[in-house]
Amino acid sequence: MSAGSIVARRNTFTRALLYAVLAVFAILYLMPLYVMLVTSFKPLEEIHQGNMLALPSDWTFAPWREAWGSACIGLECSGVHGYFFNSIKIVVPAVLISGLLGAFNGYVLTKWRFRGHKIVFGLILFSCFIPFQIVLLPMARVLGILHIANSTTGLVLVHIVYGIGFTTLFFRNFYESFPDELVRAAKLDGAGFFTIFFRILLPASIPIIVVTIIWQFTNVWNDFLFGVSFTSGDSAPITVALNNLVNSSTGVKAYNVNMAAAMVAAVPTLIVYILAGKYFLRGLMSGSVKG
Repeated sequence: MSAGSIVARRNTFTRALLYAVLAVFAILYLMPLYVMLVTSFKPLEEIHQGNMLALPSDWTFAPWREAWGSACIGLECSGVHGYFFNSIKIVVPAVLISGLLGAFNGYVLTKWRFRGHKIVFGLILFSCFIPFQIVLLPMARVLGILHIANSTTGLVLVHIVYGIGFTTLFFRNFYESFPDELVRAAKLDGAGFFTIFFRILLPASIPIIVVTIIWQFTNVWNDFLFGVSFTSGDSAPITVALNNLVNSSTGVKAYNVNMAAAMVAAVPTLIVYILAGKYFLRGLMSGSVKG
């Protein structure tokens, strides 16, 4: 047997072993999701029999219907669907506005530099490392002054303010690698601040826009601390409603309903990552981690 064939077989064995190990870890990682999904389609009686990994013997959509219409906050029960749409009303403007402001900040900090721009960027970057708990009381005070406390509008403002640091970091690092010659040529042709931004930089920013949208969408949709601190009742996001649904159960726990509600809350982020996950990695590699 030649040395080349021995090396080829060794490489094949190593690759197969690596794939086997990765498959085992993937199965372990996806096991909770599998258990949640199959449990959400089981009757409660079947769940009490044990064997969480078994497929339902009697498939039912009743837990999903109940979860969609039976989330309780305090003494009021109106359904998860209302809080699901609350989260949509929060996440869409928060992602769009914080992303646009971050793009403007990154544009100014790289292509329209001013004295002290590094200090400004450093302060913005510092905001990314401020723990959530530190801003709870000051933010509650600000929301009270603006008369938008306990509302989805107030929660939108909270996520915009807290997200600007990250979006600025993404766009600043991306625009740092953008050719300055194009911007100078546009200035010589008479293009102004907004023309250069909307006609030149923004169309070339699709990769980092995808990164920003996925990052912000995930953070805002999955947020619980700000939601439970600044909203209540009918203005709460779905994460708060999910928590109250689980904790409001009395007597026998309705695990199938709880799992179905958790799946409803997880579906949007799953869809975003399935549809745009590869663009997220491509955007990071195209410049968002440079500089």
